[in-house]
Amino acid sequence: MEENNNVSKNKWKRIVKKKWFFPALYLMVAAIALTGVLWYQNTLTNTPDLAENAKDHVGDMRHSTDQEESAPVMQQQEVLQLPIAEDVEAEIVTKFYDYGASEEDQQDALILHQNKYYQSDGIALSTSDHEAFDVTASLSGTVAEIKQDPLLGNVIKMEHEEGISTYYASLDEVLVEEGAEVKQGDSIGTAGQSNLGQANGVHVHFEVRKDGTAVNPETFINQPLSKIEAAEKQEAAEEETTETEAEETDETQAEPSEPSQTEENDQSQPDSSDQSEADETDQEEELPSTEEQEEAHQEISFHSMERV
Repeated sequence: MEENNNVSKNKWKRIVKKKWFFPALYLMVAAIALTGVLWYQNTLTNTPDLAENAKDHVGDMRHSTDQEESAPVMQQQEVLQLPIAEDVEAEIVTKFYDYGASEEDQQDALILHQNKYYQSDGIALSTSDHEAFDVTASLSGTVAEIKQDPLLGNVIKMEHEEGISTYYASLDEVLVEEGAEVKQGDSIGTAGQSNLGQANGVHVHFEVRKDGTAVNPETFINQPLSKIEAAEKQEAAEEETTETEAEETDETQAEPSEPSQTEENDQSQPDSSDQSEADETDQEEELPSTEEQEEAHQEISFHSMERV
């Protein structure tokens, strides 16, 4: 054993004494050091790219998550409902006055009060047995105002998203307070009677407004808030009324100041045909003319809720 150890030591001594040993050792150490430096620099160069890739990946994941979350939100947007519970069987007894509706529908949208007709800015709901029923919120929102009106009775105003507001009038009991947050379908009061619309008996008067302009609730039932838009009033009807008034004014100015003798004789002897026309005129005055309806609409507005 000692001889073998001595032989190994002598070999290493002879190798160390060689002239090429130390230069070779230096080259080996330098190569290892150079390799380490290059590897370290390459690692530093690739690290920002990895970080940027990681950020981009996280951003893509967040963007896709936001899109997935936004889709259900749009699908869950509330739709307009009638202000009655599902188990209540009610019918519309007064319609919304629409300038573009048929003459029959317009007559159904007139409210008679103290021998005057008024245009309805909403709809009236009543049951066949004329019993009181719960009035529910047609949309989730905030109770903005509660007041007692001499013509409309107890009135609740609610505000919602998208510039929508709803009005509930002719209420007997009020079950909410101003400022309360109410969910769709919650009971806010009970149907009652009011001085305006006495012919309807126990009912609830319901209005929907978009940015302060009344819209026809029937048109937007089961429609989302984003679909509710204020319909423009028919300017043609207003222009026609204005033209008619102008023609009547012109005819009045064109009439002579003093009637002739022949006209006086004709006036002193009324004809039977004139009497018949007068009777027909009296019958036509039972329903309001378009001009009278316009004046009535200016005299009363459910939106302002101000009465004399």
